[in-house]
Amino acid sequence: MDRRTFIKHSTLFSMGGLLIPSAFFSSCRKETLFEDVNFDGKVLIIGAGAAGLYAAYVLKSKGIDFKILEASSIHGGRLGKHTGFSNFPIDLGAEWLHGKNNILGDLIAKSNTRISIDDSETKYWFNNQMVSALPQNIDIFTGEALPDVSYKEYALQKGLGLEYDFIVEGIAGDQGAAASKLSVYYNNLEEENWVSGDDDFKFQETYFDFFDTQIASHVIDQVQLNTIVSKIDYSQSTIVVTDSNNNSYNADKLIITVPITVLKSGDIQFVPDLPSDKTDAFSKIGMAAGMKVFLKFSNNFYDKYFIGGTICAAYADDNIGKIPNDNVLLAFVMGEQAEYLTSLGSDSAITNALLQELDAMYGGQATASFISSFVQNWTTSPFIKGAYSYSTVGMGDARKVATQSIDKKIYFAGEAMNINGHHQTVHGAVETGYREVINIFKDLKK
Repeated sequence: MDRRTFIKHSTLFSMGGLLIPSAFFSSCRKETLFEDVNFDGKVLIIGAGAAGLYAAYVLKSKGIDFKILEASSIHGGRLGKHTGFSNFPIDLGAEWLHGKNNILGDLIAKSNTRISIDDSETKYWFNNQMVSALPQNIDIFTGEALPDVSYKEYALQKGLGLEYDFIVEGIAGDQGAAASKLSVYYNNLEEENWVSGDDDFKFQETYFDFFDTQIASHVIDQVQLNTIVSKIDYSQSTIVVTDSNNNSYNADKLIITVPITVLKSGDIQFVPDLPSDKTDAFSKIGMAAGMKVFLKFSNNFYDKYFIGGTICAAYADDNIGKIPNDNVLLAFVMGEQAEYLTSLGSDSAITNALLQELDAMYGGQATASFISSFVQNWTTSPFIKGAYSYSTVGMGDARKVATQSIDKKIYFAGEAMNINGHHQTVHGAVETGYREVINIFKDLKK
């Protein structure tokens, strides 16, 4: 799909078997990253998603004692897979590897994991017809002197009429947000730091399988599932974490990797309260509703990738890169559209709404060839509560403030905490897990 064609490339350096973004070298000396670490304390990690699992992976390589507390019944966070729906496993969460110039790209190459490029041509549902090109240029959201206004407002300022609303919604949806919420200025500013590469890749199996085999399997014995953290007391030298069953866990260092929605919700009580600048920063980082709906058909009547739907702004052929393959179309629903579909109340109602839209686009072929559907609604997942982070209007330096550690004891990781332009991605989450382990090492030396 090549959705990041406007993003600048940068060089990455490989060391110690890992690809490390050059930004890390601005704050860490090379020898600090890889020399032996003398620490006999315990690190507690909250959240067994990509950031938490990778942080654990690095800690284990250094022989440091750690434990991961995970609220749900399965590890992986916003990675997940489902089998039995089609004759290939489907990715319930993250599905595309966005560029290979990153830690995970290096690991994919070393492990000979099978991936294939997804270079699907974009089609547009525009004025009630499917077209390959639009009358007006829509590549307007990058460049110099961009204002801090929403994508929706800026599209109107640039002369795109109401007929472009759902095209713009599809573009914003790829960034995890409704067009009325995503900042033109801050999204562009953050994307300028992207160094991973422009191409998108699909896994022959699933993203979850790759991550599970290469990373999670090495630390899974230290993951404690079904453990909902309710309180973090960092008022003393030893951190005390309490779960919903009133069990306590002690640690010298704590890495928090939960989604930004959980941090904003107040589900975790901090003692003492977190600094106000920290909670203000959390509030400025966006994360909207999101769901994936998989639709299986008896024949492939649809285009590979198309945007502009009023019910779902983006659809993608889920067969790409899969062997063997059924005819599975993915409805990738974000923001206000995901909120609307969630409000319908049932998977069957969501499916019917999507089929009606596809029937209008393809002359009734959707309903005629429909076999079954599977709905993964991340909005209603109690420990996720949405899709992934995005750049809000008025965001400022919220991510940088949000990532700052507290008292050299509490550290923050996760895709929303990536300040190098790789937020919204698995490899971006991994980078933050790695970064915070390094920050722990640095603080130990001070």
